[in-house]
Amino acid sequence: MTSQKQLFLQLLGQTSPNPLLLEIERAQGIYMYTPDGKEIIDLISGVSVSNIGHCHTRVVEAVCNQAQSYMHLMVYGELIQTPQIQLAQLITSLLPSSLDSVYFVNSGSEAVEGALKLAKRVTGRSKIISTHNAYHGSTHGAMSIMGNSNFTKSFEPLLPNIDFIDFNCLENIEKIDTQTACVILEPIQSEAGIIEATQEFLTALRNKSNETGTLLIFDEIQNGFGRTGTMFAFEHYGIIPDIICFAKGMGGGMPIGAFVSSKKNMDCFTCNPVLGHITTFGGHPVSAAASYACIRELAENKEIIETIPQKSELFKTLLLKHPKVRNIRGKGLFLAVELESSKQVHALISKGLEYGVLLDFFLFCDTHFRIAPPLIIDTNQIIESCNRIYRALDEI
Repeated sequence: MTSQKQLFLQLLGQTSPNPLLLEIERAQGIYMYTPDGKEIIDLISGVSVSNIGHCHTRVVEAVCNQAQSYMHLMVYGELIQTPQIQLAQLITSLLPSSLDSVYFVNSGSEAVEGALKLAKRVTGRSKIISTHNAYHGSTHGAMSIMGNSNFTKSFEPLLPNIDFIDFNCLENIEKIDTQTACVILEPIQSEAGIIEATQEFLTALRNKSNETGTLLIFDEIQNGFGRTGTMFAFEHYGIIPDIICFAKGMGGGMPIGAFVSSKKNMDCFTCNPVLGHITTFGGHPVSAAASYACIRELAENKEIIETIPQKSELFKTLLLKHPKVRNIRGKGLFLAVELESSKQVHALISKGLEYGVLLDFFLFCDTHFRIAPPLIIDTNQIIESCNRIYRALDEI
């Protein structure tokens, strides 16, 4: 009889030669369970997706209730759907007043694609600036602004008129000029290994963008919805973007994304031509209901976000005690733990599964591993997680 592993490798498109091949039967809270009942602590949240844990009661109820009312009705933007309206009201209520119009899509990559199109449409310009070691998705436009040629050169030619600046480099900001439609970056770079923007850098970017009429886009696809210890990462800096991109942690485990801007900007998609941006399943009512439940939980259960700084410090304090851990950087429950080599990182990820802990690497930083658990993780679970990591580190 053909095994699930064999069918997985035979029938599904693969992303790497060596997938984890971990079979999961169910998941709850911070835990995943294999068919034989083994418990795995999830320390990556599906890459910053499961911010309030797996199968949160509030989200599951919202999904079931909405699925019984209606699912897909019509392409996005034509019919009035309450789940979309409620979600847009909630998101905009948490954002500055200048970010008052939401366009729902299916994923982070799509949010980035929409944001880039909107910037070009609003400004009438084509030049786009991104940062080195940036990751914004793997669709064609998003890949064009990926700041690492090792991942893009096999797919060239990509979009024209793309330029890159060094993250946190003030001198490079002079590349922004009156031909630049937008600058896009994460306030805290993710796949570079959790690199925080400096206040000086973001302030200078905002000022230069204002001076040149350039739109500033923040990608908070991994940063957003509590991950860094505030609802949104830009709140750490007090810098408001012109467009902001969301996905991952906003859906409670369901697929959804969004880009948000001013109503004036967003209305550019309605004419010259009409349907300037369109999606069939964007803002799917079941996903929108799940997202509404997820974000309400984060907004109303304030302890979740308020306790993140203490949880972050506990992870750092415990992990830094191990001699193989050289350094830890990051903010909130968005941490990069440095080991001596990439070989150690990959060995730890493999060995960690034996001890029941799921870890992950970074695309552009091979000497660090990721700590990004569900935000609901508690003190005892952090201690147990670190104990399991200790045992795995001892063996690599």
